[in-house]
Amino acid sequence: MKKSGIRAAPQSLFPLFQETDRFSFERELRRQGFSAIAGTDEVGRGPLAGPVVAASVILPPDCDYQQFNDSKKLTPLVRGRLFDVLREMGADIGIGIVAEAQIDRYNILQASLMAMKNALESMRTEPDFVLVDGKFPVPVAVSQQPLIKGDSRSASIAAASIVAKVTRDDLMRQYHQQYPQYNFHKHKGYPTAEHRRLLAQYGPCPLHRKTFAGVKEFFAAGHE
Repeated sequence: MKKSGIRAAPQSLFPLFQETDRFSFERELRRQGFSAIAGTDEVGRGPLAGPVVAASVILPPDCDYQQFNDSKKLTPLVRGRLFDVLREMGADIGIGIVAEAQIDRYNILQASLMAMKNALESMRTEPDFVLVDGKFPVPVAVSQQPLIKGDSRSASIAAASIVAKVTRDDLMRQYHQQYPQYNFHKHKGYPTAEHRRLLAQYGPCPLHRKTFAGVKEFFAAGHE
């Protein structure tokens, strides 16, 4: 996959298109001749600690797409089961991780797009079209269509959201072993009341995002 450049989908791709289910975009794009249609999404924009994680997924055209939905609407048990289903069906999966230091350096939006770019570039198959969750295209030279609330509108994006969520949650459970005082295994770095209380008690660790409100105040006060 080319490293730079963006190809936005022309409006003419969807002139009389009717969105009827969570495979409508994929079905229409296949009708138009695209064969490797990836959905991409990220999780972890809001936490005070930990990386932002993105995933990209190409679903088989004959899969049971109805089982894939926005990861936020699914329980952890269902998300884990569906991740296994994706691997068993041979879905092409890519994962991109951008650490907190890069989030602080570039800002969370740019880090999120970077994570999605990394996820796309790690796939076995180079996509010829990308459905992107959100408003912004990913900085790759592949035709793409950003979709607001895409994880509820496209099964491919939904599948990517599931992979990204399961991957990030697993990482935060691993980080709990390294920094057990913050209970990362419970809140996954999000700014819950418990996390804020423990952050006030122990101060930030290297996983905390130094530029985020709720953390940057500690550094302004001279904490390391």
